[in-house]
Amino acid sequence: MRSPRRLLGLLLVPALLAGCTGGGEETTDPDTAATRLESAATALADAERLDFSLAVDGELPSGVQGLESAKGFGNRTPAFDGDVTIATGGTSLSAEVVAVDGQVWAKLGFSPDFFTIDPAEYGAPDPAQLIGLPGEGIVSLLAEVDVAKASQERDGKDVLTAITGAVPGDLVAALIPSADAAADFDVVVRLTEDDEIRDVTLTGGFYPDADEVTYVVTVSASSESSTIEAPVRTGGA
Repeated sequence: MRSPRRLLGLLLVPALLAGCTGGGEETTDPDTAATRLESAATALADAERLDFSLAVDGELPSGVQGLESAKGFGNRTPAFDGDVTIATGGTSLSAEVVAVDGQVWAKLGFSPDFFTIDPAEYGAPDPAQLIGLPGEGIVSLLAEVDVAKASQERDGKDVLTAITGAVPGDLVAALIPSADAAADFDVVVRLTEDDEIRDVTLTGGFYPDADEVTYVVTVSASSESSTIEAPVRTGGA
């Protein structure tokens, strides 16, 4: 016959295992979290190349013309090479995009050529600005997070530290010009145990007269080549 203590142990094991698979409530000191965030930002700032993605969480509000997603790589000259999707005229428009030296080129669909464009006409930013010069771009946001709290949570087998806080709207508007520069934006930055960025979630007034929008950003340092040049063959805007 099993003892009451043995039975209690058998009952507790499944509960403990279940608790290990979900989100945790263990908190981290905000000052410690801010220091770790600064370390992560410094590592990115020192990188020659950054692999980058940004995507709206869900859909843009009805009638909004703006950035849906951007994915590619960039350097701190700043320059960007990748794919961008924007919402315009009630539909999504995707293009290969190269941004360098303050100019943006796009190649649509099966077109053999790149054309210069003004992304502001589509409610989108110059994607090179998402990477930015040292001290600018998405990395600049990480250094300015006003940390409110931090807690541990699981993402698959990984234990992450989720840092919750706010960032000034003027820094967000430097990335996406239509953002409300006068308002703070909510931010959640998730760090690995090695203080590497897993993702950054930004929520706030990105577009005037529209509901709040949430963007999820991933950014990581890369050891691959970071050379980005303007397309050789281009057409007019």
